[in-house]
Amino acid sequence: MRKFSAILFGLALLLGFQVGSAFADSKLDSTVDKLIGIDYEYGGTTTSGFDCSGFTSYVFKQLGLKLSRSSKEQYELGDKVASEDLRAGDLVFFNTTGNGVSHVGIYVGNNKFAHSSTSKGVTISDLDEKYWAKRYIGARRVMDSDTYQKVAVDAEQAA
Repeated sequence: MRKFSAILFGLALLLGFQVGSAFADSKLDSTVDKLIGIDYEYGGTTTSGFDCSGFTSYVFKQLGLKLSRSSKEQYELGDKVASEDLRAGDLVFFNTTGNGVSHVGIYVGNNKFAHSSTSKGVTISDLDEKYWAKRYIGARRVMDSDTYQKVAVDAEQAA
């Protein structure tokens, strides 16, 4: 019974993310969804394992966009974005080591971001979770409006 409850809970979380996603059915959504659960691997850039910037670089490559390899380099790209103006596809950055930019993820809407975490692998987290909120540095917009419409807007809205 406990195993069945855990499965239902996991399914509810997954469906809750899908339904609540700001970009359901977009190319960005489907690309990220396929990677959820892949293990963290330091220096990893493939579906065998990702580090944080390897994950963001991989996702953007699938969308036809090239990113620099490291989180620090990615933080220099695009335009700064205020947290209240975030949109799907923006990069969000964190200081997890005490030495400036050290972690990056992709904003996916509803105050959530996709990233490769050392403890959970590729996952979705909330920007308001205590750990992430304390370490948030800022965000960068690396997609122009046309690219955003093509890859990050709900397929039905774009039609």
